[in-house]
Amino acid sequence: MNSQDLAKYIEHTDGMGKSWLLVQLRLKKLAEAKPDLSPEEYIVRLEDIHQDMMNLGEWWVGMENEVFRSSS
Repeated sequence: MNSQDLAKYIEHTDGMGKSWLLVQLRLKKLAEAKPDLSPEEYIVRLEDIHQDMMNLGEWWVGMENEVFRSSS
């Protein structure tokens, strides 16, 4: 799945308010841009995404079944 497909999925499933999905989208876009980035710029961007993810905290507490349930 590329970033455009992931963005469409997030929109289609009303996931814009789900920060963890937006982090996944940022990671996908970064992976796609990696060939065009210097190693230093890639690390800076990855660290920024990581910090944003860590700032989410334990957002999932109390929502374990909703967030981590298997889709199979």
